[in-house]
Amino acid sequence: MYFAALLARTEDGWEASDTELDDVETLSDLADLAREASPDEDTVLVLIEQEDSWFGVVRVDGEDDPRIYVSDAAAARRSAYGELLLTDELLGREPGTDDGPDLDALDLDGTEDGESEDDDEEEVGAADAVPHSPVGDSGILDDLGISEKELRSLDADDALGTIAEALGASEVLETVR
Repeated sequence: MYFAALLARTEDGWEASDTELDDVETLSDLADLAREASPDEDTVLVLIEQEDSWFGVVRVDGEDDPRIYVSDAAAARRSAYGELLLTDELLGREPGTDDGPDLDALDLDGTEDGESEDDDEEEVGAADAVPHSPVGDSGILDDLGISEKELRSLDADDALGTIAEALGASEVLETVR
């Protein structure tokens, strides 16, 4: 199970709407969805939580690039919705590099040069590894009253409620939960 909501800051405070991510295929799609929630180019937060194992915050300010924070990259990696957020840049990888092995360099039968198939599998696993820790912009909510330290200390099971409470948006978030 996952929960996703948009919180759009307006002149009158925060407005919340739940959102389905089934049609969102890329981070760009997610940013466009967030921008649609605020025609005045105000701040929009996309809050995502997955089965109390991880949460993510995507912040979109007008036409600026989205800023992203994910509480546990390894847990998010196992989720289709987490995959949207875990960009190469966020994971500290060279953009456009492939996580898998170079197929031209592989010995496909695994028997030449003394290599076994197990060695190839280990290399793929190491290239695909992501940290069991937060990744992204932990200062994403600093100007909204949630410090980097506070954000990093949140548990996935109550993070979205705590964030909404700090923003003064807990009531509007509860209406869409």
